Amino acid sequence: MKRGLLIWAPLLAFAVVFGFAARELWKPSDRTIASGMVGKPLPQMALKPLLLDRPGFTTAELATGKPRLLNVFASWCIPCIAEAPQLMKLKAAGVEIDAVAVRDKPEAVEAFLSRYGDPYARIGDDPRSAAQLALGSSGVPETFVIDGKGRIVKQHIGDIREEDVPEILAALAEAAR
Repeated sequence: MKRGLLIWAPLLAFAVVFGFAARELWKPSDRTIASGMVGKPLPQMALKPLLLDRPGFTTAELATGKPRLLNVFASWCIPCIAEAPQLMKLKAAGVEIDAVAVRDKPEAVEAFLSRYGDPYARIGDDPRSAAQLALGSSGVPETFVIDGKGRIVKQHIGDIREEDVPEILAALAEAAR
């Protein structure tokens, strides 16, 4: 009888481990990551323009009295392609969007913008990811809602999806108050 139970013990152990793994796979994921930068002023930065047809920017130039988005992106970033239509919707809604181009080349960014749309008023060049790291950004894409005083009021990690647009518009409206 003991031998019969020992034969089934590995199968029982596998079933228990499989049960825990299956539960974690079916549990809805929480994409919220708390940022230490929310509520703080933008870090000091002065980014040279990446493209000839628009300026780069300094931190002071982002504190214009009007809320805006600061999008950290790269032409080589696949999720950046996925979020491009949402950025264009936000621009069409009157949102001012500036960008930090991380480790990129002007010709690659120009091709990206001509293919997927160009929502950006300014694009700053971040060749060594210094601005990205100062912002507390862990990757591309990431988008920051900046109030009119140059303070970060929201950080959206990952690509902006269609269901995220109303939340970002609400954060911009709140930042305008």
